[in-house]
Amino acid sequence: MFDGYDSCSEESTSSSSSEDSEDEVVPSIPASLPIIKNNGQVYTYPDGKAGMATCEMCGMVGVRDAFYSKTKRFCSVSCSRSYSSNSKKASILARLQVSGKPPTKKAKVLQKQPLMAKLAAYAQYQASQQNQAKSKAVVPAESFDWGRYICSNNTAGAPVSCFKHAPMGMCWGDIEEGVRIEVPNSDTSLSTKVYWIAEIIKLAGFKALLRYEGFDNDNSKDFWCNLCIPEVHPVGWCASSGKPLVPPKSIQHKYSNWKVFLVKRLTGAKTLPPDFNAKVHENMQFPFKKLMRVEVVDKNYLCRTRVALVEQVIGGRLRLVYEESQDRSDDFWCHMLSPLIHNIGWSRSIGHRFKRSDIAKKMEGQVDAPAQLFQKVKDVDQSGEWFKDGMKLEAIDPLNLSAICVATVRKVLADGYLMIGIDGSEAVDGSDWFCYHSTSPSIFPVGFCEINNIELTPPRGYTKLPFKWFDYLREMGSIAAPVKLFNKEVPNHGFRQGMKLEAVDLMEPRLVCVATVTRIVHRLLRIHFDGWEDEYDQWVDCESPDLYPVGWCQLTGYQLQPPASQSNREMPQSVPKQKKKAQQYKGQKKKSLLRMKEETAEVDEFTFSQGTSDQESNGSGSYYIKQEP
Repeated sequence: MFDGYDSCSEESTSSSSSEDSEDEVVPSIPASLPIIKNNGQVYTYPDGKAGMATCEMCGMVGVRDAFYSKTKRFCSVSCSRSYSSNSKKASILARLQVSGKPPTKKAKVLQKQPLMAKLAAYAQYQASQQNQAKSKAVVPAESFDWGRYICSNNTAGAPVSCFKHAPMGMCWGDIEEGVRIEVPNSDTSLSTKVYWIAEIIKLAGFKALLRYEGFDNDNSKDFWCNLCIPEVHPVGWCASSGKPLVPPKSIQHKYSNWKVFLVKRLTGAKTLPPDFNAKVHENMQFPFKKLMRVEVVDKNYLCRTRVALVEQVIGGRLRLVYEESQDRSDDFWCHMLSPLIHNIGWSRSIGHRFKRSDIAKKMEGQVDAPAQLFQKVKDVDQSGEWFKDGMKLEAIDPLNLSAICVATVRKVLADGYLMIGIDGSEAVDGSDWFCYHSTSPSIFPVGFCEINNIELTPPRGYTKLPFKWFDYLREMGSIAAPVKLFNKEVPNHGFRQGMKLEAVDLMEPRLVCVATVTRIVHRLLRIHFDGWEDEYDQWVDCESPDLYPVGWCQLTGYQLQPPASQSNREMPQSVPKQKKKAQQYKGQKKKSLLRMKEETAEVDEFTFSQGTSDQESNGSGSYYIKQEP
């Protein structure tokens, strides 16, 4: 990767372009300022006249020796290829002289001007091209300063490799501290965009603390950068793309030969893979499209599903609008890999309750989302020992995600799905039952909380405390679901206590918030929302698609909710103290959701008869539960 720094000769030519004269030398550029261009050759602006040349493709004016090819007609390889591909027989400037036509807007930029004006014009043109490219890609949107937050709290961000569902989660590779990259140089007085090499000092998700080469132990110019933005490149990109490498002006005096310095510092160093930017672009493509139809849980009655349309896709998160919504405001947010969404016909196939839509005619452009787009569940064998109605277990309450509760299997569906109810708070008609797959990491065998020192929420109204499973099972005349039926796999997820991340508030799933991993129990993570009280923490699986690396919101353009002490998340303005604001907001949200348990489901629904399944059994693993006599 270092061949480009010493592959061209040190010779320079003293010939000048006929257009260039002494008054065209940029006064703000010091005579000793080195510019590394193309193959890594170090060039210096000479005193007085400079050997200048104008690119015949884009019109850029620069040091002649820095131009590409023997004839020095083009500023970069890309311009040379573009010129050849367009089969131009003469330069743009030459054609302007013989055509006799009025000069176009682009031609005016290429006509003879002072060098400063030409550089400024080219910089403006280059910026406009970059802005156009950005508008086609994702526009970063972040008001919260993750870098400052991490440094001030001396914390670490969870690695990107922890999030397999996130962009680059499966191909992050060996990106670590010490890796060198090429990034725009912000410490320069030049009007054009120039680059320099930086070292990753600290990593936090997608974000990296960078230090320009040459600063050594000086951190005065350190800065945070999202590694997946288009301006970040592997070492060698400038050489192959014909972009200038210019050392920061704060340290340009430190070395007389920057080429020797770079070769020495970069020998043996790691950089990004050559196809890193292409992989980022590929990972930012998502299969779900607007107006695709899906079945999704009814947010008002968790026991049933409804048809919804994909309205928006941001970073793999879907804004789904329920089909009956006339003003398209009745929506629900979830990730495309969420277990809450399914293909059309899923409810019928497993025997799940489903709310029939009143819409008789589809909108133009609607199409059922293909079944292969949805998250696949493991095959299970329900023919032998299996879950039965009335069996007891422990489960995360989907309406109070900070609690693991005493629960009961209320109905066994096909394909390994179960309808679960929370003991002591169930509606008579079962309208608050919720569906978990038998392999779900959100259900646990009896005794899980006791063994792992987690507070188990007893049934509402149960007075024999402390709660004892053995006594409760005997009183209820029930049996515990066999331990071997539960998911026992614990992946090497990489999360550590105290790591920062961006997490969905599943009680308000349109919000992605600054969060911290505060506890890890096997594959279960306790997620704390920074600035909120602990009672609003949520238990989440380590492979949940609702967890994201630091910088995910910036990368995808999703709005990140800062810690409560820095935000105004729909707070009543009359409440004077932030702590009271947080309590009122979260309390209102929790209360409104819990109220669903007390309401009666609408009659406009029906239940399909359960289908059959012919599936293989789960793999086994090690899992220890204390059994009482």
